Amino acid sequence: MHRSERTTSPHIAAQAKAAQNKKKNEPAAGDETPRTLLGLSAILKRQRHEAGLTLDEVARRCGLATSTISKIENGKLSPGYETIVQLAQGLGVDVADLFGAEPKTQPSGRRSVTRRGEGFRHRSRHYEYEVQANELARKDFLPLVATIFARSTREFDTLPSHQGQEFIYVVSGSLVLHTEHYEPLSLEPGDSVYFDSSMGHACLSVGDEDAVVVWVCSRITATYLAGAE
Repeated sequence: MHRSERTTSPHIAAQAKAAQNKKKNEPAAGDETPRTLLGLSAILKRQRHEAGLTLDEVARRCGLATSTISKIENGKLSPGYETIVQLAQGLGVDVADLFGAEPKTQPSGRRSVTRRGEGFRHRSRHYEYEVQANELARKDFLPLVATIFARSTREFDTLPSHQGQEFIYVVSGSLVLHTEHYEPLSLEPGDSVYFDSSMGHACLSVGDEDAVVVWVCSRITATYLAGAE
């Protein structure tokens, strides 16, 4: 008796090989780097290269450790907003530029629409920001929808502060705003607050639900930041 042989078409073999390679290149469970973090990392590295600056030069300009900037560029550290402000200062760009806005000549009468869930996302230990109107550069303010993960001021090394002003409107959940010079402020859906960013400040969710807020930060220009050095 002749042993029967099973043949495989070249097309099926190619598909199987491609699937095997795809699986091989996929990150292991729990090792995946968030896409938003990769986005910020790539933008930071690109901005630094375009400015012709080394890691050490940016570190000196923005007052951060060289190792910190290296970790951010390599997707190993997700910075908070105050650190992003320092990076913008070191690179001489607007904060919005580090969230992906492309500087270019803009016509008058601009308009931008951000559909639900389509904003540029960046997640830190304490908050997740979804940048609105991200394609517009040189905005007078930076509009964000933020989810508050933090529950205690002990989660912060210090209360973050930076130049500018901020407005927060609570969409859902409950939160407490901690600031220098003032008692903690409880906020419920529909409440809002406006404050100077130069005060140390931190938002904390209260209860099991992560609070969601509209968070608007004033524009911090390169000139303004350079004057604050």
